[in-house]
Amino acid sequence: MPADGKDVFVGIDVSKDWVDVAVRPTGAAWRSLQDEESLSALVGRLQELRPRLVVLEATGGYEVPLVAALGAANIPVAVVNPRQVRDFARSLGKLAKTDRLDAAVIAHFGQASGAVAQPLATAEARELAALVARRRQVIQMKTAEQQRREKALPVVQQRIDRVIAVLAQELQDLDQDLTHRLRQSPLWREREDLLRSIPGIGPAATVTLLADLPELGSLTRKQIAALVGVAPLSRDSGRLRGQRTCWGGRANVRTALYMPTLVAVRHNPVLHAFYQRLLGAGKPKKVALTACMRKLLTILNAMLKHHTAWEPNHA
Repeated sequence: MPADGKDVFVGIDVSKDWVDVAVRPTGAAWRSLQDEESLSALVGRLQELRPRLVVLEATGGYEVPLVAALGAANIPVAVVNPRQVRDFARSLGKLAKTDRLDAAVIAHFGQASGAVAQPLATAEARELAALVARRRQVIQMKTAEQQRREKALPVVQQRIDRVIAVLAQELQDLDQDLTHRLRQSPLWREREDLLRSIPGIGPAATVTLLADLPELGSLTRKQIAALVGVAPLSRDSGRLRGQRTCWGGRANVRTALYMPTLVAVRHNPVLHAFYQRLLGAGKPKKVALTACMRKLLTILNAMLKHHTAWEPNHA
């Protein structure tokens, strides 16, 4: 293995109680428990490896503490869409499935896909480290209270239970905060993978959407359209019914969506049919194109909200 780790890729398969780790190209593999002490030891071991990239799948939350710890330790990490890893495994003819094999496939995917982890900003890394440290403290306090309760008299147990409930709620709030921050950070590639799955959305549009529209996936379709400035707004006064127009919003996002929409109305079957239907109804091309831009934005918003890749039949 190179001393500087420049050719080392690590795949981690995350389960509820443990994680399986595979290192490529050395073939090293091991299992680590999903507790604070074991995760801290795992981060230290990965720091010694100095890998080019550590790759994990988005598994519904079990990966959040580990990703947060890796990001806080400035270890290059990327969270990828599980579907891409499964498709990659099938392309290699690897149909067998165990935690250890999955970790090896994830490491291979990280190497073959050319994925590059984007570093966190210094301030963001510090905040992430602080939240990770606070989470560890809350877990320690909760564990200590649970141990005290085992030996406490009934008259004290109820008081301890109240403290445990407060600490459990604080731990839940911390996990929600960490999840939100990580999903918006460069470490979490699932959002990028989902956006790139739709025909017409390329690297430039993806970067702009992730950087300048972090609300994507968290708002309703009407809210996201109004935020970007592609929702027709009323211009009525008294009996006057003015023409609906789109204005305001984030011009840089609209600019980034313009070319993908032009491509989509030609090559995306859903938007092509929608565009032709509007033209057939007598809508001017500019109006029809803006409507397609709004529909594309709505589709992207729904994909991120539900964590689903592009499916023409469900668009």
